[in-house]
Amino acid sequence: MALDGRLLSNVSVLAAVVEGGNFARAADALGLTPSGVSRAIARLEARIGVRLLDRTTRSVSLTDEGRSLYANINPLVLGIEDAVTRTSGSSGSVRGRLRVNADAFTSRLLLSPHIGRFLDLYPELSLELSAREQLGDLVADGFDVAVRFGDPPSSSLVARRLIDTRMVTVAAPDYLARHGRPAKPAELADHLCIQVRSAMTGQPIPWQLKRGRKVITVPTSGAPAPGRRRHHPRNVPVRCRRGADQGARDTAAARRRPARRSVP
Repeated sequence: MALDGRLLSNVSVLAAVVEGGNFARAADALGLTPSGVSRAIARLEARIGVRLLDRTTRSVSLTDEGRSLYANINPLVLGIEDAVTRTSGSSGSVRGRLRVNADAFTSRLLLSPHIGRFLDLYPELSLELSAREQLGDLVADGFDVAVRFGDPPSSSLVARRLIDTRMVTVAAPDYLARHGRPAKPAELADHLCIQVRSAMTGQPIPWQLKRGRKVITVPTSGAPAPGRRRHHPRNVPVRCRRGADQGARDTAAARRRPARRSVP
């Protein structure tokens, strides 16, 4: 027997008649007329092929077949009502599981400090934070959202900007004392420059320097130039996200003089 909307409607009318005890109360509960309730019961009986109710002028009662049907359908009707209630209530609350894909830097410095307060605001939410360098296939991997630094690659996914940040160029005083301070951007090609790879593209993030409205891209390398010694990474120029690392800001504060260039 095929299931359709009219069959479900007629079944709900039967449940209302049983609960109300007669057609009039069922009609009031459903917003129908008593004759409309009577026609719905008649259609249900015709569809099933058995009589479900014994009718008198004062009351109705279930037949044996009607009692058997009601015993089976009533839990299902109540389950449908409960599911609808839960679903409609979920629109005003946040619950369930949220799977987040973020690179290690974003996870540690931008997301982790706020996780506790976030879960306090949404106690019915379960958060799963996965630190991955590569974005991967969010849909296939079952992630709800990904958080990354930089411009997102072209795709069918919906992207939203969360914050604006800048990159700053810093160097350890020890490195500058050993190798001198570059006087212009082109001289960075002769220095050891840490290469930070984009978690989305896997390629080094270009070193872009800004003077006024002019932005230039400077070729840099992490390999030592001819005649130069390789130094520990903490003693070479490095690019970092402004506001992300206090130590980086402290180091950058030692470089007050080179006002010729600023970094976006």
